[in-house]
Amino acid sequence: MRANTLIMIVLAGIFGVLAVVLINIWLAGQRNALAQSNGVQAGSIVVAAMPLKFGDTLSADKLREIAWPVGAVPTGAFKTVKEALAGSGTRQALQPISVNEPVLASKITGAGQRATLSAVLAEGMKAVSIRVNDVLGVAGFVFPGDRVDILLTRSVRSDQGADKSFVDVLLQSVKVLAVDQVADESKENPQVVKAVTVEVSTKDAQKLTLAAGAGQLSLALRQAAGSKGETTERVTLADLTGDTPDDVAKRQAELDRQKAAEEAAAAEERKRANEKIDGLAQAVDRVGSKLDQLSKVKPAVAPAPQVQEVVKEVVKYVQPEPPARATIGVFRGVKLETYDVPRQR
Repeated sequence: MRANTLIMIVLAGIFGVLAVVLINIWLAGQRNALAQSNGVQAGSIVVAAMPLKFGDTLSADKLREIAWPVGAVPTGAFKTVKEALAGSGTRQALQPISVNEPVLASKITGAGQRATLSAVLAEGMKAVSIRVNDVLGVAGFVFPGDRVDILLTRSVRSDQGADKSFVDVLLQSVKVLAVDQVADESKENPQVVKAVTVEVSTKDAQKLTLAAGAGQLSLALRQAAGSKGETTERVTLADLTGDTPDDVAKRQAELDRQKAAEEAAAAEERKRANEKIDGLAQAVDRVGSKLDQLSKVKPAVAPAPQVQEVVKEVVKYVQPEPPARATIGVFRGVKLETYDVPRQR
């Protein structure tokens, strides 16, 4: 490359930078002149020269001064870059700051401080983390800086013995400080998180700690500009079906009646089983007592057999004597004639 060409390139760069500086000076003078011509006294204010994210360290090349009406300077603004960077140690951004957005004291840390949650907390507020999942955490669409309502779902035992489930709005319009370990409000991509850190008062922090063990906490994302509270009421299972209190009472009474009938049947079955067991126990006791009695009785000795005299009867047959006379019949033709004659011996 020729030396003349190189010299021309360097001179062109120098003149270009000089032109930009002169134009900025001229524009600042024009703004001041315009402000003065309108009767408004102009001052200066420090703004961001480039986009700043949470945790970015402030430096002179990231800030610049612009003209600003004196009567409209925001609270906490800095007049000069030197004033914004004053103090021992660096300052960091506590939230995203766009180009030409005023750099306020509430948006940056103090000198030598780090960008942590403790620096973001408002006066008298506490940071409390609650456990969530992909459903309870609104599918990961909750980001730092959003406002949410915290709901508590729980079940309690009623006087009748049945469990009753309901949902209460525990806290409203609570500011989200961080999701998991990320506190950058410029985060835009949704992701499933396991914990959400919110900013609450001391009493609300106590409520959240107690509610975490009493039931299940879930989040309801609010409109970005909707920070006002609203009237809420408890939602029960009856509200899901549209039943009236009388319908719920009747259904509960029927369930109680069925439960009482089942308990009575079970008690009767247990009673019969106990009676059978008692009968078997009594029978065993009787058999045991009989065995005890038999074991105490001495065996009896049978007497010797006695000899009995056997009497034999003799039957003698005696031939009867024949009769002394006999009757003889004689037929004379067809006529029978009988004669009584002596028997011969």
